[in-house]
Amino acid sequence: MNQVDYPAPVKQLILQLKRLPGIGPKSAERITVWLLQDRGDSMMTAIAKSLTTAEQEIGECETCGFFSTNEGCGICDRSGRDESVLCVVEQATDILPLEKSGAFRGYYHSLRGRISPLENVSPSDLRIDCLIKRLKSGAFAEVILALSSDVEGEATANYLVDLMAPLGVKISRLAQGLPAGGGLESADELTLFRALEGRRTM
Repeated sequence: MNQVDYPAPVKQLILQLKRLPGIGPKSAERITVWLLQDRGDSMMTAIAKSLTTAEQEIGECETCGFFSTNEGCGICDRSGRDESVLCVVEQATDILPLEKSGAFRGYYHSLRGRISPLENVSPSDLRIDCLIKRLKSGAFAEVILALSSDVEGEATANYLVDLMAPLGVKISRLAQGLPAGGGLESADELTLFRALEGRRTM
């Protein structure tokens, strides 16, 4: 006797959901079943409509790499920003925490990732060429590297420093160290080292 399985459309939906980051086979199956059983407010229709709208109306800003709409980029098109400072981040999603902090009001440049040989990500896969092109225009006096502090982030930062050094622009890195509310007993050696190195005068 043949084993009973989900109909083909259900299996296809599970397969597509499994492709999303952070969703494994069991989670994809649970989400699919929940969506199919939720007939009250047409959740599947609303999700499908939102996906279609996002696909049609959301793109990547050619200048900074943040999400843009048909009306333009909410960052690059906004007046009153500091035109002398450029903050380089790994992903477009890294821009929002910096914006919400209110501490930075310059412009951004998303690399769309970081150099990672283990994941076959090389400099040519990132938005580095357009970064150098922006800097050669001479509009920025300082570049802040807001990259992660792990091995790949450090390698990417060092690579960028070598490329930008001949351009004569000031290059800085985000300070790293103890988190707010954190004690010394819970900090590792590298965090303590960076906290000491990045100390400032009171």
